[in-house]
Amino acid sequence: MRRNLRKVVAVAGAAAMAFSLAACGSTNDASDSGSSSGLKKVTFMLSWAPDTNHIGVYVAKNKGYFKDAGLDVDIVAVAQAGAEQAVNNGVADFALSNMTNTADYSLKGATIKQVMQVQQKPSAIWCALASNKSIKSPKDLDGKTFATFGSNESDAVVRRMIQFDGGKGKFDKVTAGTNTFQTLSSGKADFGGFYATWEGVQADMYGPKLNCFTEPDYGVPGNADSIGIITSDKTIKNNPELVKKFVQASQKGYEYAYSNPDDAAKILVKEAPDANLKEDFVKKSMHVIVDGKYWGDPAKIKDGSFVLGTNDFVETQKYFDFLNESHTYTDAKGNTVNTAPKAKDVATNEFLAK
Repeated sequence: MRRNLRKVVAVAGAAAMAFSLAACGSTNDASDSGSSSGLKKVTFMLSWAPDTNHIGVYVAKNKGYFKDAGLDVDIVAVAQAGAEQAVNNGVADFALSNMTNTADYSLKGATIKQVMQVQQKPSAIWCALASNKSIKSPKDLDGKTFATFGSNESDAVVRRMIQFDGGKGKFDKVTAGTNTFQTLSSGKADFGGFYATWEGVQADMYGPKLNCFTEPDYGVPGNADSIGIITSDKTIKNNPELVKKFVQASQKGYEYAYSNPDDAAKILVKEAPDANLKEDFVKKSMHVIVDGKYWGDPAKIKDGSFVLGTNDFVETQKYFDFLNESHTYTDAKGNTVNTAPKAKDVATNEFLAK
């Protein structure tokens, strides 16, 4: 179930990439398509394999929230070029992504926006196997081998953590396989990136045990994991009512999952049978999310002082500025961009139910 840690895929230039519409569903304009039931057909694309980051959309479909909004939502597998590219090209109406990727794609010419932010704080963890006694803190990653997916962003994060802890920030790299656990266990790498709410749960329940470090503890500012739902600027302009209906039904799904984590876990397992998820594992993941207040403070959501799904422009901007200082941004031609994207330009809260 490993997904690429904050993997950034370059947006293609003027020529749109071809997708297999039969494989992932076609949707050039959801306002013009409808099912036999009279509901508007809408496509939501996963960003990786089904997991608890997607759970609110599965709940919204299972509980009839989309149907109540007049929508017939098809949840489809991520396209080879990525969910962001699919939304940008009109192959999918909505997708799971994060504000970091949305900003990066926008610099390369994409016209997409995040319309709902589920995750309100970082969940990335940078880990070595607990059996590797030579690594006790990030400074010990100096000179070690990083199992990476090739992102300059991840390099900048790891470097900052090492230097903050007193190291030089120099490390070797090897391309991670399909499973970072296996890459570490094989001895090909010493450390890699995971998520506390998914792989961290997997390690706790099934092994191998990990020794992990979190970004906020070691000098990485802001929220790198602003996971949420994106759509295209075109859809926002041409069909704002559709965006409002989808966002608010999804918002309701995530609110239900946050308040009813065990039942939501059952729904995800049922609605995504091909993922072969274990119910106890998904339940544990949901409880880590709730206990860690990853989607916001439940008490504040309950009393109305915080709206679940709100895009946080402050913490994401701090992270954007950090990446800019690390010179990780490039345009569609690969040239370095020396101005940080503005979070307020790549996300909006206008469609949320208040």
